Amino acid sequence: MQKITASLKPAEVEKKWIVVDAENAVVGRLATFIAMRLRGKHRPDYTPHVDCGDFVVVINADKVKFTGKKLDDKVYYRHTGHPGGVKETTPRKVLGGRFPERVLEKAVERMLPKESPLARKQLTHLLIYNTGEHPHQAQNPEVVDFAGRNAKNIRSL
Repeated sequence: MQKITASLKPAEVEKKWIVVDAENAVVGRLATFIAMRLRGKHRPDYTPHVDCGDFVVVINADKVKFTGKKLDDKVYYRHTGHPGGVKETTPRKVLGGRFPERVLEKAVERMLPKESPLARKQLTHLLIYNTGEHPHQAQNPEVVDFAGRNAKNIRSL
């Protein structure tokens, strides 16, 4: 009797669509859940080099919460590419700005593998909306109760 590790082929992958409501959800906990789903690590037949994750639709992304004083104390850095071009901002400024969904998008992006074509492809399967509606009803997405999984997943304040 041989012991063989089953490796998933790209043609054998069946992708599901899930919807997650981000209202009052803690950013870090939600980002880890989404990153696991995008990578496909929740599947028993997970294969690291194959895109076997699901499509994730996030609604109410502008209503996410931070714990503690992270809303003001956490700092996001970026560089313009010019000498002395380090720019910084806080989550409060980003959430109050023009693209509040970037807080969650960057949190998930930074939890995926770095600089790989597979990670870039998996990140395209993340669809984030600031409203409670989304245009993906034709895919029959499954609604995931993220808030009900653990009491620590949501912040009411």
